[in-house]
Amino acid sequence: MRLPERRPSALAGLADRPFEDLDAAQLALLGDALREAVARWPSRRTRRHAVGPAGRRVALRPTIARARRTAWEPVEVVRERQVRRPRRVVLLCDLSESMRAQAHAYLHLLRAFAVTTDAEVFAFATTLTRLTVALRHTSASAAIAHAGAAVTDRFGGTRIATNLRALLASPHGDAVRGAVVLIGSDGWDSDPPDELAAVMARLSRRAHRIVWLNPRAGAPGFAPLVAGMAAALPYCDRLLPAATFRDLLDAAGQLQSVTCTEGRKRFTATPTPRIIA
Repeated sequence: MRLPERRPSALAGLADRPFEDLDAAQLALLGDALREAVARWPSRRTRRHAVGPAGRRVALRPTIARARRTAWEPVEVVRERQVRRPRRVVLLCDLSESMRAQAHAYLHLLRAFAVTTDAEVFAFATTLTRLTVALRHTSASAAIAHAGAAVTDRFGGTRIATNLRALLASPHGDAVRGAVVLIGSDGWDSDPPDELAAVMARLSRRAHRIVWLNPRAGAPGFAPLVAGMAAALPYCDRLLPAATFRDLLDAAGQLQSVTCTEGRKRFTATPTPRIIA
C-alpha cells in the first residue's frame, strides 16, 4: 500500500522566507494567520462591577432592592463581579526607506490588530499618520492600499523621537495610557539619541508594556548598535525579531504573554558601548 505524499502547508512553506520574497497573495495568507493569532486577546480588570452569580462581592443596592419584597430581610443576596475588557494596543510602524522590504507585511500586522482588538494604529516616517480607520476596511487588499496611500511621506527619512512626541501630545495620546505599545522599526533615526531616550521614558511611564519589533534582531550576531535602538532599548519590555512569516506569528504569541504578565521587567541586556550613528 502506497502512502500519500505529505507536503508542507502553504503557511509552513512560507514560514522562513523574507518578506521581500512574498507576493500579494502570500502576504494575504500572512494577514489571515495573524488575525487568527490575535483573536483571543488578553483582557484587563477595570474598576467597574456588574451583577453576576460567580461574583465574590455582594452588590449592596440590588440586594437591598430585593429585600423590599421580604420585609427588608436580605433573603436573596446578589453578587457582582469585576468587569474585564480587552487590553488596548497602540501600534506604530516605521515606513521609511530602510523598512521598505517589511512595509506591506507590517501593515498586515497592523490590520490584524485593528480589526480584532481595541487598537489604535499609526505609521510614521518623518510625520505621524493615523491608519486605524483605513485598516478596518472589510477588504484586506483595499485596506492595505488605502493605508499605503495615506502615508504620503513613506519610504523617506525617519524621525522616531519626533513622531512619538507628536503621538503623546495629540488627542490620541490618552490611548497609550495602560496600553501595550508595539513599535515596528529597525531603529535608524535622524533625531538625536538623547531625544529618543527622553520620549521613550515618557512613553514607558504611560504605557502598560512596550514591545519593539526589529527586522534585524534575528540576524546572527545582532547587537543593538544603532544609536536610536540603543537609546530606546532600556525602556522596552521585549525586543523581538520580525523579518519572516514565522517571526511575526511568534511575536503575536509573545505579545499575548507579555500582556498577561503582572510584574514589569525591563529589557536587561546591556548593548555594546560602541554606537553607530
